[in-house]
Amino acid sequence: MSDTLPPTPMPPRGAAAGAAGLGARFALRLTRDKSDTLLLLVAALMVLAPHAAHLPLWISALAGVTLLWRAAITWLGKRMPPVWLLVPVALAAMAGVYLTFRTLLGRDAGVAMLVLLLAFKLLEMHARRDLFVVIFLSFFVLLTSFLYSQSIPAALYVALTLVVLLTAQLTFQYTGVVPPLRQRLRTSAQLCLLAAPLAALLFVGFPRLQGPLWGLPGDALGGKTGLSDTMAPGTLSSLAQSDEVAFRVRFLDPGPAPAQPQLYWRSIVLGDYDGRTWTRVPRKRGLQRLDIAIRARGAPVHYETILEASNTRWLALLELAAPQVQLPGHRLRDSDEMELYTADPVERRLRFRASAYLDVTLQAGEQPERMARWLELPAGYNPRTLALAQQLRASLPGADARQLSQAVLMRFRTQNYSYTLEPPLLGRDAVDDFLFGSRAGFCEHYAGAYVVLMRALGVAARVVTGYQGGERNPVDGYVTVRQSDAHAWAEIWTAQHGWQRVDPTAAVAPARIQRSLARALPRPSGFAGFGGFALAPLLNLQNDPDSWLAQLRYNYAALNNSWNQWVLDYNPERQRSFLEELGAAFGNWRSALGAALVVGLLWLLRWRRRQRPADPLDGLYAAFCRQQARHGIARRPSEGPHSYAARLRAMPASEEKHAAMDQFLHLYGRLKYGAGGTESRHASLATLKTLLSLCR
Repeated sequence: MSDTLPPTPMPPRGAAAGAAGLGARFALRLTRDKSDTLLLLVAALMVLAPHAAHLPLWISALAGVTLLWRAAITWLGKRMPPVWLLVPVALAAMAGVYLTFRTLLGRDAGVAMLVLLLAFKLLEMHARRDLFVVIFLSFFVLLTSFLYSQSIPAALYVALTLVVLLTAQLTFQYTGVVPPLRQRLRTSAQLCLLAAPLAALLFVGFPRLQGPLWGLPGDALGGKTGLSDTMAPGTLSSLAQSDEVAFRVRFLDPGPAPAQPQLYWRSIVLGDYDGRTWTRVPRKRGLQRLDIAIRARGAPVHYETILEASNTRWLALLELAAPQVQLPGHRLRDSDEMELYTADPVERRLRFRASAYLDVTLQAGEQPERMARWLELPAGYNPRTLALAQQLRASLPGADARQLSQAVLMRFRTQNYSYTLEPPLLGRDAVDDFLFGSRAGFCEHYAGAYVVLMRALGVAARVVTGYQGGERNPVDGYVTVRQSDAHAWAEIWTAQHGWQRVDPTAAVAPARIQRSLARALPRPSGFAGFGGFALAPLLNLQNDPDSWLAQLRYNYAALNNSWNQWVLDYNPERQRSFLEELGAAFGNWRSALGAALVVGLLWLLRWRRRQRPADPLDGLYAAFCRQQARHGIARRPSEGPHSYAARLRAMPASEEKHAAMDQFLHLYGRLKYGAGGTESRHASLATLKTLLSLCR
């Protein structure tokens, strides 16, 4: 006698029993429809949520109200709104998009249209086809979030939303018993993990597109800032309040990296002054290119720079950079002032290598008359400053440029000048007001006033802007230079020593040069590297670099830097370099990659052939037995499904799981040993799969 379970008792017949069963099935179907639709609405909300940060408020509010409307319809069991109501609302929303953006094309307008389309489509779901339209539209809208942020948190959020979306899609595929939500989420996550190796392989090996993938013409660089080619009071102090990364540097020499006071990143040289604003010396004056005399001493410092997109043309190079700089995809230009800039604005992250000499003599022995342009001052401005220069000259007869410079710096150092991000406003004679009135300013105030005084003393001088310092990350060795490190200093010229750097800020706030702006000037600051959370001053991270929070920040910054290099900046050049290195390590990389794929495919086919029984029914039963064996109750070789079911009833588990195990073994025994027809075998196998998932 075969060891099978007895047949389940038939339900009572009769009109009352049939009506009761129909009502129960209808209630169950209605409950499931509600839960499935609400899960889809949660997934849609997760898809739309990131866009609320950059879309106009009325679009986000309209999308949110639409989702609430759809949730109320589902919860209360009401009818969908008629088409005659939806069409005018949709047309009015499209008109609003056009009036807001003045176009229906481009990044922002296009994303706004998609967001509203997804929200309105949720109110127009009448067939199974509409359901899949909503799901696939959600996938597309989810993808557009990368047009605004490609950070690690954004990628993790997209991955989580993808799992929820797949769960919603998977939920609508079930017939009969639906597994618990936790199990469906786990299944969707497993599907994503199974697809991850193939996605990684395609990412590494598929030919890359030149240029940024996540950019659209005309609006992909909104809000980017950087150094300007002009300087006025307040220019750098406003920029110094930004924690955005300007560039990262990795020193390539095996020895110690340059010290903090040596990290002057030269960018723009300013020589024309109109009484308030410093600008570059224009080429339209007909100036001839000078034969620049440079004498370097010592070994050069080699470094690699990862420059963030700034939408400006100016590069910041360690003083004094050698001219051999290669920037792929850009035409480089230089000037007599040792500036280096690109012909077109930098609109994407760039990587280049450079060398610098920290001890140089620049333009020594030049004819003094060729330095006359660096002595010009506007007429009728700052009379008290000019009078001060005459007094200094009279008090130091025969003093050279260095002695005069020391006298000016001593005034800054000893006469109650202060360093601040919020200096008072200055009038028409800005240098007079600063030197004799407020005596409070940022680096541009000190550099500008110093150069005016030196020119009034007859010494050629100019302003240099760029960045000073940077934060060294002990985890990956990179120096991160932020917009808050923007700085202005000065250069004076003598025939014997050429151009020499003088930093007037160091006379007032030496900690700014020796350590950092945060050490020299307490100020509200974001938690650099964690998206601008204002935690750094509260937790005093800058003053305790060895704290666990500081170490967490360093590790995150290193991880973010690696993400930028190996994911966001994985361009054709980097792909070619990586594959060449891979080929050098494993021989011909194409052959090695092909062989690995073939071996992996053959192993997978062989493994699946061993694991898959000839009969799907036996395969499900074997999976059930393996499943219960993991719980400590393995099936004995001589044990049939009926005896196995009796022994499983003693296992501690929920009533729902016991019922699912009994139903599974009963149905398996009926299919395996029963004499029924095969017309419902396919549906029975599907039921077994569902019950198997409930028996975990």
